[in-house]
Amino acid sequence: MSIIQDIRDKYAKVTVVLIALALIGFILTDYFQSQSRSMGGSASTTVGVVNGRSIDIKEFNQATTDIEASMKQQGYPTGEGLTEQARTQAWDQQVSIALLEGEFNKLGIDVSKKEIGDILYGANPPQELAQQFTDEKTGQYNAAQAKQALEQTLKKGTQEQKDYFNNRITQWILQRKYEKYNSMFANTVNVPKWFVEKQNADNSQLAKISYVSQTYASIADSTVKVDDKEIADYVNKHKEDFKQEESRNIAFVTFNAAPSAADTTVAKNRIMELKAGFDTTNNVLMFLAAEGVSNYYDGYISGKTIQIAAKDSIFKLPVGGLYGPYIDGNSFVLAKMLGARQMADTARVRHILVSTQQRDTATALKILDTVKLALSAGASFDSICAKYSEDPGSKDKGGLYESVTPGQMVPQFNDYVLGNSVGSKGVVKTDYGYHYIEILSQKGGSTAYKIAYLPKEITTSQETVNSALNDANQFYGEAKDAKAFDASYEKNWKAKGSLKSIATNIKPTDAQVQGLGFSRELVRNIYTTKKGQAVKPERVGDQYVVALVTDVFEEGTQSPATARMMVEPILRNKKKAELLKKKVGAVSTLEAAGNMLNGALVQVADSLRIDSRQSKSLGYEPKILGAVFNPANKGKVVNEALEGAGGVYVIRVDEVTSTPVTAGSIDEQRKMMAQQKQGMLSNPLGALRKAATIKDKRADRF
Repeated sequence: MSIIQDIRDKYAKVTVVLIALALIGFILTDYFQSQSRSMGGSASTTVGVVNGRSIDIKEFNQATTDIEASMKQQGYPTGEGLTEQARTQAWDQQVSIALLEGEFNKLGIDVSKKEIGDILYGANPPQELAQQFTDEKTGQYNAAQAKQALEQTLKKGTQEQKDYFNNRITQWILQRKYEKYNSMFANTVNVPKWFVEKQNADNSQLAKISYVSQTYASIADSTVKVDDKEIADYVNKHKEDFKQEESRNIAFVTFNAAPSAADTTVAKNRIMELKAGFDTTNNVLMFLAAEGVSNYYDGYISGKTIQIAAKDSIFKLPVGGLYGPYIDGNSFVLAKMLGARQMADTARVRHILVSTQQRDTATALKILDTVKLALSAGASFDSICAKYSEDPGSKDKGGLYESVTPGQMVPQFNDYVLGNSVGSKGVVKTDYGYHYIEILSQKGGSTAYKIAYLPKEITTSQETVNSALNDANQFYGEAKDAKAFDASYEKNWKAKGSLKSIATNIKPTDAQVQGLGFSRELVRNIYTTKKGQAVKPERVGDQYVVALVTDVFEEGTQSPATARMMVEPILRNKKKAELLKKKVGAVSTLEAAGNMLNGALVQVADSLRIDSRQSKSLGYEPKILGAVFNPANKGKVVNEALEGAGGVYVIRVDEVTSTPVTAGSIDEQRKMMAQQKQGMLSNPLGALRKAATIKDKRADRF
């Protein structure tokens, strides 16, 4: 039985409810139930509201659980961080579903029973069905067989099987609705012929100009003042550009609670005490189990796939040799070489499992004898497998595993299929039962090793923890306000190695704080503390943290103080532009304008194009290019100084000509531009989110 099957057994319920919805990039859960959500919901059952449609806490929690389980299966490290990532994905998923449901309902987009039949049994079935019900010999999809299997499952299958297929069908229906919705956008795209011709004509123009200029840097910033009212007026006129979410900034001081040198010594001494016993034991499995090691793999692994820092030294050990202790991550480790042999890198095998999970060994062996006798008499392996095998991971595929790699299967299975030659047939006993195995083919080859690892984690002692907490509490008592926070750190704690830093843009639903790590509790405490006050000590990873709330930002429009950093340079340059334009006065000639601009010399810029994002001679100056290609300015000195991005310009348009545009035929250009616009419309969720009213209540619940 494979490790893959092991995962199937452990996470069967998870697998049933996980549904990959590629079109919105998240995992979909029980769409039918979500259609019946109440409009608004009570606070006790609601985690958020999207356009009046409530997101139920029960569904949200189920989605979080499913996503977290899926991430664990993919190898993500467990812990608070994983849970919070799953919650974030679940929220995005539920919001996306609610937005799409609302659009489908408003537009009357639905899928008929006939369409469902076409989805399942038509020319382009879902990949899952196509893989399972396509004849290997003919390559044709057997719709009748698929229909029979689905109907049989929905009538006589287990509740888990019924739930699984109902959810899968639901996902395929939603995908079809989305395809209809998306096609509405694609079919609205039109690029008129006149538009392409006009654009080509504009882009074909080539200009040469003479100009004088003065940069804004020529006026010292200190001489141009921008007051708060000017900032506020600008923000009010551009509110869309200055929206802000609710957030907070903090300063924080950390107190180290990581294992001390003494703690490290304790761990090293402990593993040294075990070294002699580990070296001489005749039962490695029992020895490791007694020390709490539950993940020992009693099989051979290719040296190519072993990724530990000390592997080169370990590979040189003789059988029975011991290496270490060495540090791996946060543990001292002893490695014992139990064996080395040549093994294939991959194997293609087929097998029949007679399980001992629900029967005794004698009965299992009798069934196995029947299997062997039938195969020796010439019976089809596929038919015998279908009748007797109890491995759901391969039974429907004639017992086939296409590419077995080292460590993928349980040890006994692993060692047989990778350590014996092609054509070998035999019986292997595992914890799951008896496997009749045939090795069909193999690829590659390398030295594989059986190694036992005994780790001892370097843990923080209670004494170290108490010391760090006492320091944090003392600092917290001293840091009554911002002034005291800074003074106490500088006077009492900086020299002792405590570090001070800042974290910004902390949202109410965040769980990770920049520079610290995951701690939902710390974020909650930050949001229950007033500006200018310290937050009680909180353990985050290997340190205690005392934070000071330095800034509080409410949802809405940024204040002038917040927006100043972005707005002040814009308004300052506008003021500088007015000063320079006033200095130039009425424009007569370039030379005269240059004299007014501190003797600026006349320069020439040629080969200018209207569609150029940046000119080599002018830099990024779209306003100036606009004036250059204004027909009213051709052959003239523009009668006023022009405000550019980097300075003020006085220009004379000397020459405007045109050159052929070689961008393909008009029809080809129309097609390409239409495709580009369709691509921009291919994911409408961003626009839907921007236009939606979304109330996120997660911070009240978690």
